[in-house]
Amino acid sequence: MIRAAVTCHTIRVTYSDTVSDTAATADIVVAVENLAKTFNGTPAVAGVSFTVARGQTVALLGANGAGKTTTISMLLGLLLPSAGTIRVLGVDMVHERHRVLGRINFSSPYVDLPRRLTVAQNLTFFAHLYGVCDARERVARLAEELDLAALLRRRSGHLSAGQKTRVSLAKALINDPEVLLLDEPTASLDPDTADWVRAYLAAYQARTGLAILLASHNMHEVERLADQVLMMRAGRIVDRGAPGELVRRHGRRTLEEVFLDLARGAATGALRHPAAQ
Repeated sequence: MIRAAVTCHTIRVTYSDTVSDTAATADIVVAVENLAKTFNGTPAVAGVSFTVARGQTVALLGANGAGKTTTISMLLGLLLPSAGTIRVLGVDMVHERHRVLGRINFSSPYVDLPRRLTVAQNLTFFAHLYGVCDARERVARLAEELDLAALLRRRSGHLSAGQKTRVSLAKALINDPEVLLLDEPTASLDPDTADWVRAYLAAYQARTGLAILLASHNMHEVERLADQVLMMRAGRIVDRGAPGELVRRHGRRTLEEVFLDLARGAATGALRHPAAQ
């Protein structure tokens, strides 16, 4: 039998500010300074600094090996930094992350939920794990919003890749987090469903003031969701700015062209823009 935590929290309902206002004026909920991680003498992340405000989406954009997943893993506490500081909701994540773990969450289609449990059992388990008081109601609401109602009795191991992605997102929102870390959130989804999920995330964020840190290779996704893009290469942030700002700065037509310059090493010193420092 799954027992709820001694204390529980209710789900937030509304958020008074708009996302655009929030990005400029709200409190910083994620603050990363000079973050570094080295594996066997090889730097995976080297002196990364950035912030995420309430209601803002910040995207990590870079080729494989740029340091995106390592950065997210350190924010989650799965990896200890070699140097630097991480503060989430004002708490030092290296030494006191237990104080805020119930207020953040994470989603990745590459991380499976227990395969023998049904979708309903998995979501209920995580609802209790996060101390959600109205667990049954929360599971039912997310199942309806994410079109999972017909899957609730199905074992998670029997789901398609796209269905698993939607269940993973439901798990990530089960505690109505204040900070959400997303790693390729629409991978394995067909274009229509992926577009629907992006619209859902944008509406959810506008309603709740959720702060999102997003790692994605999908340029359309980044352009649609991100207020700020951090362009990473070899563990460093080499440029940052709004999607349109980056396109104009580098004299390209699309964000994808800027990304390809970065990934192929074809960009000139313009990529090392003062804004990246």
